Amino acid sequence: MADSTSVLPRIAVIGAGIFARTQYIPRLREIADIVVVKAFWSRSEASAKAAVELARDFAPEIECKWGDSGLDDIINDQSILGVAIVLAGQVQVEISLKMLKAGKHVIQEKPAAGSVAEAEIALSYYNSLNNISLTKPIWALAENYRFEPAFVESGKLVKEIGEMMNIQVIVEGSMNSSNPYFSSTWRRNFFGGFILDMGVHFVAGLRMLVGCEIASVSSIARHVDETLPPPDNLCSLFKLENGCAGVFLFAVNSRSPKILWRVDGTKGAVEVERSVDRGKHGYMVSYFSENGECTKTFHPFCGVNEELKAFVHDILHASKGETVDYKPEPRYLYVEGARDVAVLEAMLESSSKEGASVLVKNF
Repeated sequence: MADSTSVLPRIAVIGAGIFARTQYIPRLREIADIVVVKAFWSRSEASAKAAVELARDFAPEIECKWGDSGLDDIINDQSILGVAIVLAGQVQVEISLKMLKAGKHVIQEKPAAGSVAEAEIALSYYNSLNNISLTKPIWALAENYRFEPAFVESGKLVKEIGEMMNIQVIVEGSMNSSNPYFSSTWRRNFFGGFILDMGVHFVAGLRMLVGCEIASVSSIARHVDETLPPPDNLCSLFKLENGCAGVFLFAVNSRSPKILWRVDGTKGAVEVERSVDRGKHGYMVSYFSENGECTKTFHPFCGVNEELKAFVHDILHASKGETVDYKPEPRYLYVEGARDVAVLEAMLESSSKEGASVLVKNF
């Protein structure tokens, strides 16, 4: 009888940093019944081997790869259908395009790019792959907020509160020395710092919630906490394409952390707030009906798990030659992440112009 793993899609993980070790490995362990992790790659042999040992319990045949030769091994391994790119923001796009050119399906960590210009060039190159083969591989962006049930449900509820009147996004983060990402070198050398790296999540949640694109912004960004890269505070007024306005307030580090999205409508309101319920971290969704009644539902975090399952599902279909007719999950398409970057870049540009209104790049 054939080994059941022989029919499962095989993937490789490129990167062995904090997020790969603490999120990807546990989540891949949970879905080991639908995917085989063939290899783990890192720049250094030591970090690659450390990651491999963490994954060996659910991927006993996993291979350790490092350096340029290890990357070439993964590119040339025809049994590997897809790769997860979990690297520093400055190099992810370059490695993603290299893998896509080799015919590998890619799920890349956020942010989609370091700038709108980089995202535009990357998308142009990706779209040109149609000229090389009849089908181009899937390019997914792992910005897990779009897969959180809280935002999926809230997006439906917003349609029940009548015409949107105003929107609030309040992010008071807790990025301090106790956070494992605080000393991350690449984030400190990245345009926009933590504002761009973290902010794409909150913009993604906002866009999921309102179901409408952000047309223009007017913002002031400041550098208050000298232990953080600039800027670390952002206050923005934004306008949706439907005419509704809202505020986006973001402090990277606050003494009183709070993360909240709220949409007020003519027939009620919807609120999504980061919360903890019976020891589980997630989101509390509050729906305020036209008569003033409030219904609350708690949704535990599961976005990383859900997006990885969607990616595995899609590459399995693609491997069967269904790419031409089969449409991959739209929530994780690379262009969605590029749109989130575009919003934040417009906010930072507006601040450099003393709060002047800036149009958001329309992808």
